[in-house]
Order: sequence, then structure tokens, then C-alpha cells
Amino acid sequence: MNKDMICIVCPVGCHLSVDEHNHVTGNKCPRGEAYAIKEATDPRRVLTSSVKTVFNHMPRLSVKSKEPIPKDKIFDVMNCLDRILVSDPVTIGDVIIDDVLGTGIDIISTKSIDLRYNGTKDVIA
Repeated sequence: MNKDMICIVCPVGCHLSVDEHNHVTGNKCPRGEAYAIKEATDPRRVLTSSVKTVFNHMPRLSVKSKEPIPKDKIFDVMNCLDRILVSDPVTIGDVIIDDVLGTGIDIISTKSIDLRYNGTKDVIA
């Protein structure tokens, strides 16, 4: 059975088809072939979300997976993120969850929580 998809590697947007032997048709470049095989055999996505914090000025902290996560694990990772509560200041790129669910992929902060300027009682002297 063929799997059809549109390539997202470049702006051309080739209509690709991959058969059960990983033979790709429709690609105009080798990058499209590599994308189609990867998408057909091991689809992954970068996950972006947010986690709760204890800080009044930033009740949620945006996070993302450092690398693409296997597509079939996304809902499990989201359930894991629902249980996270950040209580320490963080900077962009800090690891919030190390090796989430044994995937070898970290969840990192995409914002900083700076307690020096926030207009709330959370100010550090």
C-alpha cells in the first residue's frame, strides 16, 4: 500500500508517494526522497507546549522537545507535561524534563523566568 504525502523540506511542496519497499516517486530532489522514507518509516514531530509554574507573573512556561519525538509518543509526553510544575527560575534552553519517557529527548524551556523584574511579590532582593 502506498503512502501519499506532501514534502515540506523546501518550498516546492512535491506530492510524494512511498510504496511498501520504500521506493519514492514524485520527488524533484534527493531531500524529498529522504523525507518521504523517514516520514513513512519513523514519523517524528517537534512538540511545543507549556507547563505550569508557581510564578504569578508567568503562570505557564513555554517548552518544546529538543529534537523531534516519535509521533506515537506525543500524547504520552503531553500527559507527562500536564504533571510538571516549575518552581525555580529558568533560562531559555534549560532542561525541564531530561530524557522524557525514555526517548532520549529532552524537553527544554523556550522562555526565561527572571524574578528580578516581574511586578509581583516573587521579586528576589
